[in-house]
Amino acid sequence: MGKSLNNYLNGSFTPSIGQETLDIVNPSTLETLGQTPLGTIEDVDKAVEYAKAAFFSWSQVPAIDRVQPLFKLKMLLQDSVDEIATLIVKEHGKTFREAKGDILRGIQMVDVACGMPNLMMGESLQNIAPGIDCNTIRRSLGVFAGITPFNFPAMVPFWFWPFAVAAGNTYVLKPSERVPLTQMKIFELISKCGFPDGVINMVHGGKEVVNALLDHEDIAGISFVGSTPVAKHVYTRGSANGKRVQALGGAKNYMVMLPDAPVEQAVRAMVDSCYGCAGERCLAASVLVGVGEAYHKMKKQVLIEVAKVVVGDGLDPKTTLGPVISKEAKERIISDITTAIEQGAEILVDGREQTGEGYFVGPTVLDNIKTGTLMADKEIFGPVIGLMQVKTMDEAIDLINGSNYANTTSIFTTNGGAARDFINKVTPSMVGVNLGVPAPMAFFSFGGSKDSFFGDIKVHGASSVEFFTEKHTAMIRWYQEGSNEVVSPLWKD
Repeated sequence: MGKSLNNYLNGSFTPSIGQETLDIVNPSTLETLGQTPLGTIEDVDKAVEYAKAAFFSWSQVPAIDRVQPLFKLKMLLQDSVDEIATLIVKEHGKTFREAKGDILRGIQMVDVACGMPNLMMGESLQNIAPGIDCNTIRRSLGVFAGITPFNFPAMVPFWFWPFAVAAGNTYVLKPSERVPLTQMKIFELISKCGFPDGVINMVHGGKEVVNALLDHEDIAGISFVGSTPVAKHVYTRGSANGKRVQALGGAKNYMVMLPDAPVEQAVRAMVDSCYGCAGERCLAASVLVGVGEAYHKMKKQVLIEVAKVVVGDGLDPKTTLGPVISKEAKERIISDITTAIEQGAEILVDGREQTGEGYFVGPTVLDNIKTGTLMADKEIFGPVIGLMQVKTMDEAIDLINGSNYANTTSIFTTNGGAARDFINKVTPSMVGVNLGVPAPMAFFSFGGSKDSFFGDIKVHGASSVEFFTEKHTAMIRWYQEGSNEVVSPLWKD
């Protein structure tokens, strides 16, 4: 790959025009793994030019032929799972098991996108009026772009581009500048799959590349995953420029435990949700809410589970909690813990003094979280658990619905009626019952609401077909030769 990474343009790895770079740092060892070029507007212009040039011919390729490179890619990815997972651990820090989950979920997206010939079928009705038939097809729109985050280097880009190109569009991907090595390896595999030049492109960079994509007149739509402030920026600027935009933002996920829940199983799932991927995921639980007497049982079991956590390098099979992504992230999380304590939270487990040369924050547990405080309202995005007690499930629901975020929530119970009531009343768009990470599979749609999502159409699953295509309707009437009688083409001799 070389020290400074290349873009992937028009079927070839090409040096960036940008002269500035950002070090790629292993957050466990602080080893410098390479440099990400911080691309320019000119880099984006080149990528979009190639994608635009490839669009018409690619959109005319039959859907069954467009997905053949994806079938090849799926096989190549499956053969490279361990290699890709190792890259993810080195540049991101998550454990090897978590990294394998990252790439395997990405492969599932490719698998579902291979079904595009069926997914994008249209609609038709004969005789909407005498002798008139109506056909609706789904048409591709042009060039799309994706701006993806650091926390899932493999999976999140696959939420978007396989569906886009299978539907007949072309694509420009901007991966996170902090974790580009995973996509460099994946694009090496993409280059072997038979996509025509210009169909799928990659540009490295930071803010300048993001804004260039949002402003470019030849880009039809933008997909984004990241923090809420940036998601708002992407949605506002992209939509103002006439683009389709789906922008997934931050989260503050509450999980609720009722007194009838099986304590050990429930708390194990809750703690894993909070600490998995060091808490750096939009589906991570943040505040655990015990209803009535469930609070005391939950609190006791949380401390038992947290004591089992092993902090270390993700390549060590004993590790269950890796580092956070950067020095800045570590400092922010430690500052937030300190602020929470100053606001009245009681610290039960303190991870601020975690040893190790990397960006490690140890497992942290804060009790007596109060509404209106930082720990109740802010997305910490780190391995920090907050504990709260409420008297009733309805009080817990009000707590969840009072948040500006509405990504996901879960309830732990054996009471089906209570679970049904909970599902119907909470505002988050993704709800789990006895699940710590209620992540929809690739064939279902994914996305939150309120300040967790900006746009009209969610991601992957059937929503991908909606986002990456438009409905095109034709009403057709044929006249029988030599007669004024109106007939359907299906009835013509």
